Amino acid sequence: MKLNVNGKDHDVDVEADMPLLWVLRDEIGLTGTKFGCGIAQCGACTVHVDGQSVRSCSHPVGQVNGKVTTIEGIGSPDVMSKVQEAWIEHQTPQCGYCQSGQIMSATALLTFNPDPTDEDIDRAMAGNICRCGAYPRIRAAIHATAKSMKEA
Repeated sequence: MKLNVNGKDHDVDVEADMPLLWVLRDEIGLTGTKFGCGIAQCGACTVHVDGQSVRSCSHPVGQVNGKVTTIEGIGSPDVMSKVQEAWIEHQTPQCGYCQSGQIMSATALLTFNPDPTDEDIDRAMAGNICRCGAYPRIRAAIHATAKSMKEA
């Protein structure tokens, strides 16, 4: 089966019902997407399929119809995404485990809503659990990203 991940085509020999998460981590070697709960409730495994947030732990690879973007695909060592820059500026992560999923959800939100309200942010980020409780810093980083996008 062919899979386009972060702009690169991959041929993977897996069953169609294998969760996308395991294809990304074990078959392609992209380990930035994390396993959290395995039942699509925590958001640690969030990736984008054609720009939409998807919980990769419960999304069968055979149902992927489009381009997959992982945390490794939204920035680069030289040019970080505006969301990642805001995450650093606001010292958002504590333990950091959930952050790749948080960043992916925030990126999807800002792609479709470049000027979100607190309610918009809460709704878009509701499926991402942070055990450290960094929610106020996450919200501040999203607002800062929206502001920087307006100024660009």
